[in-house]
Amino acid sequence: MNIALLGYGKMGQVIESLAKAAGHNIVFKSTSKTSEGQFELADVAIEFSTPEAAIKNIRLCFESKIPVVCGTTAWLDHWDEMVALCQEHNGTLVYASNFSIGVQVFFELQRYLSQIMSRHPEYRISIEERHHTHKKDAPSGTAISLAEIVMESTNYSQWVLGPAKTNQDLSIEAIREPNTPGTHKVLYQSLIDEITLTHTAHTREGFASGALLAAQWVLGKTGIFSMKDVLHLSDIKHDQNKES
Repeated sequence: MNIALLGYGKMGQVIESLAKAAGHNIVFKSTSKTSEGQFELADVAIEFSTPEAAIKNIRLCFESKIPVVCGTTAWLDHWDEMVALCQEHNGTLVYASNFSIGVQVFFELQRYLSQIMSRHPEYRISIEERHHTHKKDAPSGTAISLAEIVMESTNYSQWVLGPAKTNQDLSIEAIREPNTPGTHKVLYQSLIDEITLTHTAHTREGFASGALLAAQWVLGKTGIFSMKDVLHLSDIKHDQNKES
């Protein structure tokens, strides 16, 4: 598989290392200032850059008929524009706020737990995320994805960064500390007890390996996909009425 790396920061470098170890070729890589290689030789592009660069990179991939796997967050205010562009060019996009297989399982557990807890309004739900001080966006894209999952099956109507002001606000606390692994918690708190669901990323390899898996999976496909498609999580049905 010939891969173009759009964004060659720490994540891009980890992807390059894993890709080469798996026998893939890096035919192009770029940063905001430099580029090297031949983009047109790529079978697929993997995009981990900045919100500003992501829009340009995704557009380039659509226009070049090169499938793109995008893990950059904080650009989704342009989502509808990118969907229309994808359809116009019959392009291919796999987008995820987090490509870690563990996080995707975490999302699915959260989806099921939210459905169960929607029947117990005495539990107040909140989200906490911790990252290193170099992370630019707050809250993280993963925290926003968790909030959206919670809101699918509960009475929360919006997430807010910081303390909730109304009962419909889902609070997200974003903490930035030096040398901190990415950690996400969803807390269900009542007067009598607390349930906490936690995922902690120890290295970037989980994200990189998930992105490579998505890149292999998407070859030959057109349209817009998520990691739920890649991991076939959409096939899982939660039957709350099933008798034990």
